[in-house]
Amino acid sequence: MKKRVVSIGECMVELARGPDGRFALGFGGDTYNTAVYLARLGVPTAYATRLGDDPYSAAIIAAAGAEGVATDLIECAVGRNAGLYVIETTAAGERSFHYWRDRAPARELFHGPQALTVAAAMNDAALVYLSGITLSLYDDAGLDALAAALTAARTCGARVAIDGNFRPRGWGGDLARARATFERFFRLADLALPTFEDEQMLWGDAAPEATLARLHGWGIGELALKRGADGARVVGADGSAIDVPCPRAVVAIDTTAAGDSFNAAYLAARLADAPPVDAARAGHALAGCVIQHRGAIIPANAMPSALIRRA
Repeated sequence: MKKRVVSIGECMVELARGPDGRFALGFGGDTYNTAVYLARLGVPTAYATRLGDDPYSAAIIAAAGAEGVATDLIECAVGRNAGLYVIETTAAGERSFHYWRDRAPARELFHGPQALTVAAAMNDAALVYLSGITLSLYDDAGLDALAAALTAARTCGARVAIDGNFRPRGWGGDLARARATFERFFRLADLALPTFEDEQMLWGDAAPEATLARLHGWGIGELALKRGADGARVVGADGSAIDVPCPRAVVAIDTTAAGDSFNAAYLAARLADAPPVDAARAGHALAGCVIQHRGAIIPANAMPSALIRRA
């Protein structure tokens, strides 16, 4: 049996406004989106989170299972509800989010007995995936437990991949805590998949070179810096950078999950031993498809067939 990817974070109820002003119901969250796309690309993947016992939480678990994402690392809290977010998009396809998630059970994943189950699964994983949004969920004790679990997993041979995904609201405006937390966990990563716009927002980077220099200085062996329509810049262990442009211009309908889907295709390719440059090209191909649809998860039949890896 192939070792799987363990993706950690939060999945929420998604309401995406359509062109007629009505809302479509779905489910999403950055690391959940990546988990779904990884599973669609043929990578065994489990999602680790905490939900409620409400009907929408049950629907999230059912949807994940239907996508082939393992749900054995999802715990349901009695008397609690899943979080909720609403997507609004501009005419140019740029999105904004509004959240109702301050008491979401996902924040307590690394408290209690379930933390031991998740940590054991991480030890047996091929790769553990998380993001800056994942980090924003947890209090200091939760972050300590996550850091210990990641350290142990790396000792057991798992690789750690992280996407910055900095969202100021998730940190309550506390940039100092966000910066300290990001540095702590990026230093535990083998592979980083940040977005320059997010890094610029958090660190004030003047150019991509500043972002890459900082992250490389933290000891990360592989970097793929996403730059939107400007493509990606891939950096290997020797520090050399290669620009990987987007293959073609795409008119975006909704940019939700663009980075999440890029990450999934990149990781799937790397797990199949493709070179980083080819992995970035795969990331562009999937992200370019995803942004031509509304919502985080596109129809399965819209997936680029050339990327799907069969077991």
